[in-house]
Amino acid sequence: MSSPLSAALRPRMSKPDWLASPKTLRTEVLAGLVVALALIPEAISFSIIAGVDPGVGLFASFTMAVVISVVGGRKAMISAATGAIALVIAPLNREHGLGYLVAAVILAGVFQIILGALGVAKLMRFVPRSVMVGFVNALAVLIFMAQVPEMRDVPWAVYPLVVAGLALMVFFPKVTTVIPAPLVSIVVLTVITVAAGIAVPSVGDKGELPSSLPVPGLPDVPLTMDTLTTIAPYAFAMALVGLMESLMTAKLVDDITDTHSNKTRESVGQGVANIVTGFFGGMGGCAMIGQTMINVRVSGARTRLSTFLAGTFLMVLCIVFGPVVSDIPMAALVAVMIMVSVATFDWHSIRPRTLERMPLGETLVMATTVVVVVTTHNLAIGVVVGTIAAMVVFAKRVAHLANVSGVVDPDGKQVVYSVTGELFFASSNDLVYQFDYKNDPDDVVIDLSGTHVWDASSVAALDAIETKYAQRGKKVTIVGLNEPSADMHQRLAGQLTGGH
Repeated sequence: MSSPLSAALRPRMSKPDWLASPKTLRTEVLAGLVVALALIPEAISFSIIAGVDPGVGLFASFTMAVVISVVGGRKAMISAATGAIALVIAPLNREHGLGYLVAAVILAGVFQIILGALGVAKLMRFVPRSVMVGFVNALAVLIFMAQVPEMRDVPWAVYPLVVAGLALMVFFPKVTTVIPAPLVSIVVLTVITVAAGIAVPSVGDKGELPSSLPVPGLPDVPLTMDTLTTIAPYAFAMALVGLMESLMTAKLVDDITDTHSNKTRESVGQGVANIVTGFFGGMGGCAMIGQTMINVRVSGARTRLSTFLAGTFLMVLCIVFGPVVSDIPMAALVAVMIMVSVATFDWHSIRPRTLERMPLGETLVMATTVVVVVTTHNLAIGVVVGTIAAMVVFAKRVAHLANVSGVVDPDGKQVVYSVTGELFFASSNDLVYQFDYKNDPDDVVIDLSGTHVWDASSVAALDAIETKYAQRGKKVTIVGLNEPSADMHQRLAGQLTGGH
């Protein structure tokens, strides 16, 4: 009998989506090429952040994309070396060297497989829409901010080239959509700069491209407990950041494509991809939101083929066409990423009409997520802080929904209190003060049929109410509990303080 995890990870034997039509195949191939071109300078930049040779980041992008295209749970999503992962592992490389970094990547993959098997993907259901919108908008801001250094202290020719690239991507689709506009923009601007001899920063200025394929091997570290304790904190942090960004990206692509992805398979797949990447000497990675947006939103890719080809073309371009790729002006890639930034931002979310209708708390949660992400340059931290803020807003809102109303019998011998709303730690704190202990008759009935008891704090509040009445010689009867609330009350009543 197979487990649910193995069933979730088992690929279905069916005709590949990219064979559906020649048009689909063409779209996937061209999308993969565009993404590969955009990946090269990004991977080199992230290598510099991590303090390793450019080849380490490029190899990681190659192996991550190829492996995740097979084992991942979200079609058309791009995984490669990322800035978030580079920031996490940079201190380890700086203090202990490349061998420890590679070992940490492998261990991070193991952690991700374990977390995936434990169902960490299910936690995504607790990320509210306001955080998701903030995440997307912050991502768009970060993508744009990352292009600013490429337009600072550069030859004047860079600016008209960027404008020309943007114009091509806006107007070329009106002529034809057979060829992705970003690819046309890159090719045209490269031809112009090379033919005219325009001296502007190029991909080659970012670093030397590798001239051969990576070869597998073991990390050069001693297999001791000291090594494990050194790399484990970095590996666990990398595993969490990688899964957070990957699952958020998968959810975003789900919304864009109106399809569902297997988050458990994606979690485990990220682990497998990082293990393979580590054995090939790469710096590890996770889902790349910017490149995924190029693939899905700009180029229209929808299958695993585009992801596989993005990694494959990356190595082919570096090894076979290295001199040509080195001549691509950075202005062309800057224009592509600016277009991605504009397309990614949820402009509807900041329209005055939308802000007027949206509850203030949700707007604040969205803004908090954006500010934290942009400030820390870490999408995972922003999502966590935003989700916590959303929980606080929700708890504050729901806390005021618990109401108590009392009705005294005509004969004055009994009072019936009706409690409505949700009873949990925030709302139950005030519950104790809504009863008239001194003036109520000796027989008190508390009707909880209009509420639900969620936690021990609520049971403790009910205990306190009974105690206050008992101190005055009055009897309390609690009625109307639904089955889960009754089970919790029966299990915890009278057991939460030393006075019972």
